This record gives sequence, structure tokens and C-alpha cells, in this order.
Amino acid sequence: MALTKKKRISLTVILSIVVVVLAVAVGGGIFALTLAQKFDGQTEKIDDPFPDEASRPAKTDTGAQNILLLGSDTRGEIGDKELDNIKGDRSDSMMVLHIPGDRSGVYITSFMRDSWVPIPGHGSAKINAAMAYGGPKLAVQVVEGLINTRIDHVAVIDFDGFEKLTDALGGVTIDNPITFTALHGGKTFNQGEITLDGKDALSFVRERYSFQDGDYQRARNQQLYMKGILNKLLSKETLTNPGRVIESIDALAPFLKVDSGLNAAFAAGLAPSMANVRGDDVKFFTAPTTGTGTSPDGQSIVLLDDAKMAQLATAFQTDKLAEFIAANPK
Repeated sequence: MALTKKKRISLTVILSIVVVVLAVAVGGGIFALTLAQKFDGQTEKIDDPFPDEASRPAKTDTGAQNILLLGSDTRGEIGDKELDNIKGDRSDSMMVLHIPGDRSGVYITSFMRDSWVPIPGHGSAKINAAMAYGGPKLAVQVVEGLINTRIDHVAVIDFDGFEKLTDALGGVTIDNPITFTALHGGKTFNQGEITLDGKDALSFVRERYSFQDGDYQRARNQQLYMKGILNKLLSKETLTNPGRVIESIDALAPFLKVDSGLNAAFAAGLAPSMANVRGDDVKFFTAPTTGTGTSPDGQSIVLLDDAKMAQLATAFQTDKLAEFIAANPK
């Protein structure tokens, strides 16, 4: 089932998260080689998505890796464009996947799409406008300015493979914190443990109107589902089933566009040190905010917490995101 434009959601980046984490978690031999060939053969490549060197933060020697994950608000259209210069498409989601130098886990920072930020050459705007104004290069520049740390790799995703991936896994189980009925489709999701197929998963992660805090609860639900799908992918049941792993890669790789360095060789280099990473080792959190507000031109926006953002930037620079999360549990 192809997704319509109406079904754009902020979870598109899950595809690249899945590929990176799964690719470094599987074993070696013929199975790993087959996986690598499928990943490299089916993904499209972005030609130089990085800004000019003079505008970038200084390099660090922590050994950490930072991958910018962009969910484009297209459906099956990205492949028809020059990927290093996608304009007119707002990034429906934006996350930074951080792999620490000690390879002890994965940390995923999400930026709420209405976050009001400075965009070079365009004044202040919602963060999701960066891609529309200047493609991945400008999106990288904006994020590097916020975390004062270099982005090492970039992935751009549309979400036509989402339902296929979910169903290829036989559904995904989550612990739903609150009962609600989705506006689109009228599906009721009961509190407690529920198993979602692809269609219901889309409805679950899209909903915001049923909640008092709107996008905030939607962001929490999205992270909850992402954790659920990673737990399923990184479970013994999946990792010991080569057919299921390959089917999962087949479902998502064609909808993933990456820089030339984000390939199977990159994953293979990480594999020995990340072989024991599992779902519980993947930590999700949202860039700190102080709530919502109104822009000078009347838009509803999300206000970043400048003091906490400075602490977050230091945590990225020093490779201490674990300590930042521990000190900021909310």
C-alpha cells in the first residue's frame, strides 16, 4: 500500500536507524555479505551533502559518529531529484543518531519540527524549513550550529517502505501509555500492551489531536514505536532468522538515500565493537524546549531551551550524551 501525501508522518527516519543498528548487529560470513550487497545495491547515494568547510565546527577526536536522519515530506519522489540539492521539501522529521566512541549503545536526539531556529541566509524559521531552503547541506549546517559538533553522515528517507517493514517483522508490540482514538481512521488504541501491524502503526504514530499536549505526545509515541521496532529487529528471534532480516532490508532499503560514506563498509567497521548492542541500548530523547510560542509573523512554534541546548552541545562535543540524559530525565 503506497502512502498518500496525507499520511506524512514524523517517523520516516526509522528506516535509516534500523539499517544502521541492524547492519552492525548481525554476524559475519555469507549472511553479512548478502546483507551488505542488498543495502549498497538498493540505496541511492547523496552527492556531498555537507556545507563549506569554513562554516563547520572543528573536528573532535572522541571517535564518536553522528548521523543526521532527515525524513523528507515526499512520497516516492526523492529519487527523481538531485539529492544534494533537494529544495521545496520540508524535512518532516529530523534526528541525530549518535554512536559514542566506546560503542556502548546508540543515542537518538529528535528535534521537534516546529522548533524555531536561526537558518543561515534566511533569518529565523521552523527547523523543518532548512531542507526546503537549501537541501541537506543547509539542514546539516543548521543542526551543526545547534549541537556545535560535526555531522559525519546523512540519510534522507521517504516512508513508502514503512508498512512493508512492519509487516515483514510480523507486527510490533508496544506498551501504550494512554488510550486514545485516532482522528484518521477512527482506530482506538487501548492502554497497555498492543501489537501493531503496518497500517495501525501509521495511525498510531501520526495522531496528535487526541492529546492535550499535541505534538509532544505524538513525539513520545513515535519514539515508543521506534523502540518497539528496534527491539523486534534486534531480538534473537529476528537476528537468528536470515530470511526475516533480508526481507526487512528489502522492504526499507529502496526508500533510503545516504551519503557515499554511509555504506556496508562503514557498518562492517562498526560491527565488531557493536555486536552486543540491543534494543535496550538505544536511547531516545528530544532536544530540550521551554514550550510553545508564537513567531513574529504569527506562526505557532516550539521554543528551544537555550541553556539546556548549550549543555546538549557540550555533551555532543565531549561524547557524554549518557551523562546529559541522566541529568535531564525528562
